[in-house]
Amino acid sequence: MPTISDFDYQRVPVAEGVSLNAAVGGSGSPIVLLHGFPQTHLMWRHVARDLAADHTVLVPDLRGYGESDKPSDGYSKRTMAADTVALARALGHDRFALAGHDRGALVAFRAGLDHPGTITHLACLDVLPTLDMWDVLHGASAAVGFHLYLMAQPPGLPEQLIAGASDAFFGHFLDVWTNDPSAIPPDVGAAYLDACRAAVPSIVADYRASAGVDVEHDKADRDAGNRLRMPVTVLQQDWGAALGYDAVALWDAWAADLRHETVTCGHFMAEEAPAEVAKSLRTLLDR
Repeated sequence: MPTISDFDYQRVPVAEGVSLNAAVGGSGSPIVLLHGFPQTHLMWRHVARDLAADHTVLVPDLRGYGESDKPSDGYSKRTMAADTVALARALGHDRFALAGHDRGALVAFRAGLDHPGTITHLACLDVLPTLDMWDVLHGASAAVGFHLYLMAQPPGLPEQLIAGASDAFFGHFLDVWTNDPSAIPPDVGAAYLDACRAAVPSIVADYRASAGVDVEHDKADRDAGNRLRMPVTVLQQDWGAALGYDAVALWDAWAADLRHETVTCGHFMAEEAPAEVAKSLRTLLDR
């Protein structure tokens, strides 16, 4: 199994019966990096080593992914955000910056709303908040998010279908979401597929939560007028042009101090353009 070189690995208890696998490296002010789908903490390998030159960098596998525990429930982003806060505190950090990609960005977004005194800076890579994501998907253009609808179905059928062709299913996204296939070398791609193959029920549970409880939590915050209080950076492909929405306006409604950047690389930007991502994160941390 590939690892992030020069990082130490720990298993950190974060909740009753749940421990996260985490790579820890560097020294200085702390930043936590959360991975997306269909990946593990390895997606941050280049950015993590860059940031470790002057930051303490914590890179966990989310609950339900990689080498972290995979309980049968507890996949609301609120619960996963609490995991992240517990992980950092267990490692000695009561306040920290947080960056997430894809699913990890949804966890980071929830952490920013639920723990504003803990998250000092927030970066979200290539997502919309859950509530907005469902709102912009409509008509034939929503076919690009077919996996969202599949995994939103009641327990049983999605797990069975995906487990029956897991490498084809997860490999599809690794293939079509990257502009530079060489950014994910064969050993890393194989590690992603191995990890996903072993985690079908928990991955589906994570997505299913985003069609239910996560929407409820976002609606409650929107109705209450809650916004992200910390400096926020969003890096996104130009999905708005493809699906017909204004990404900056949607994010601006949630963040008082927002910098939104449109990238030209593919979805897996931390692997395709790690120097660009690291630079944006350093700029965020200086705000």
